[in-house]
Formats: sequence, structure tokens, C-alpha cells
Amino acid sequence: MKTIKTRAPGRVGVLMGGRSAERAISLKSGAAVLQALIDAGIDAIAIDLHQQSWGGAISDAGIDTAFIALHGTLGEDGCIQGLLEIMAIPYTGSHVMASALCMDKRLCKQLLDQAGLSTPVEIVIGEHGPARYPVFIKPVAEGSSIGLHQIASEAAWQALTLDGCSMWMAEMVVTGVEIAVSTLAGEAFVPVEVAPKSGVYDYSSKYTAGATAYYCPARLPPETLRYCMDIAEKAVKVAGCAGAARVDMIVGRGGEATILEINTLPGMTATSLLPKAAAAAGIDFQLLCVRILATASLQGATDGAQ
Repeated sequence: MKTIKTRAPGRVGVLMGGRSAERAISLKSGAAVLQALIDAGIDAIAIDLHQQSWGGAISDAGIDTAFIALHGTLGEDGCIQGLLEIMAIPYTGSHVMASALCMDKRLCKQLLDQAGLSTPVEIVIGEHGPARYPVFIKPVAEGSSIGLHQIASEAAWQALTLDGCSMWMAEMVVTGVEIAVSTLAGEAFVPVEVAPKSGVYDYSSKYTAGATAYYCPARLPPETLRYCMDIAEKAVKVAGCAGAARVDMIVGRGGEATILEINTLPGMTATSLLPKAAAAAGIDFQLLCVRILATASLQGATDGAQ
């Protein structure tokens, strides 16, 4: 990994919770990060953002740096990043534009396609459902695989209830080995293979202990692993990501990698993929949190940026 420029973080606020459907996961990520930073000797406090004024809660905490452990709407889509920019508080993760772009799966897909990176074919959803089957149905702007459905027929579509999100998209099913390639400061860790016992890496498979087998490094040839790492590094550069990010892919039989999405605030729970990849590189969870904190910056700032 490249050397990350550091700045004194001062008092660190770990922003967690939020109001999205991923609140419970965010609280788990935040609690783990908070403990790691405290154990590393850093002055860190928890800031649970929920119903109160987020600006007021952050201001009252008197922090110098924000470690964002939020997921989903308002936390991962550029909103909290914009607030922190206005408050001139350096923060971890991608900045406003990259956060908003990667949260919108359709826009991010279009950008990656234009850069020559492969993504699943989008299928039009008409009045009577998708134009073809099987397909994956997913929200345009959600994370943690919330709302992910694999639909094999028109009958299954008719029986499906889509709620909780206003915009949905359908994509052609891509088969192969599912991997996650995490990056830090633009450089990729070795890919982690995810093998859900259900066959679909949905919310339940992600966060239920024992529901998914993980292999790090992924069970792929060394040249394919390096190729996927190169693809991930190109993807986060194209999207303008900073700090830690994760690129999810499917690797087909021919070794071609198809990008499913880019996550600008990877989970930091016991079952999360970024910590697994970092551990394989000899970076324990505490050091990983410290290194992510070292990337904290404001839009356009050079100290702590990648």
C-alpha cells in the first residue's frame, strides 16, 4: 500500500446510526470502529445520528475529524459529506460527488460503462414487469443488498412486493465467482470470495453468521486476482472515490470481471469484507481503522487525501 499522509485527527467523532434501512448495521460498524480507535489511544466519541439535528449533534460534540460509519440514505449519498464540508470538518471516505454518484447504481453503471469497464446488462421494467427473465431486481439507491431479489419468471414478478424504495432497476443475471475487492487510498487489497449458501448474497446472507463462506484470497488464479485488483483500482479512480471503498464483482469462466457496484463506505462489522481483506495483508482491525482515519480530508484538500 502507498504511504498515506497523516494529520493530527484531534477529537474524532464516529458518526453512526442514521435514519436509513441500514441503521442497525451502521451501529454495529460504528461501535467496532469506536472501540478500535479508543484502543489505539485516539480521543474518539460516538455520535449516533437519528432524529435530532445532525448539524447540531456534530457541533455539540466539538469534534475535529469525523469517521463516517453511516450507510445508506443521508450517510452514503453525499448528504452528510456536504454537511461536514460546510462545517469544515475533515471526514473519512469519498467526497460529495463520488458518494452521490456511487449511491445511484444506474448513474455509476453508466460511468463505468463509458470507461470501458463491464457491468451487468440493464433490463427495462415495463408495465407488466421486466422485458426478460431471469433478472436481479434491486433499488437504484440502497446498500447492504437491501431489496435485492432474483426473479425467474413473470409469475414470480407478479408475486413480488416492492416497497421501501421509490426507484428500482433490473439487471441480467451474471454467473460466476462473486468477489469483493476493497481499496484504501486507491490501492486494492486481495479479493475476497463470497459463497452464500443460499446462492444469493442478499441482506440475510451478508449479516447472518454462518450463512456465507468467505475465501481470502478468492479461489482464482493469481493472474485473475491481479486483474481484478487492477479493475477495482481503475473503477474507484473513475468514480473519484477516496479513503476506503469496495468494488463488488462477478468473475465469469473466462476470467472476465463484471462490476456489480462500488460501495464508498464499506461495512466494518465482524462479517464485513474490508476487514477480512486487510487482515490477509497483515493489517488488523485496529490498524485498519487508524489508516482509514489518516485519509480523512475535505473536498480538494491535499492533506490526508489519496
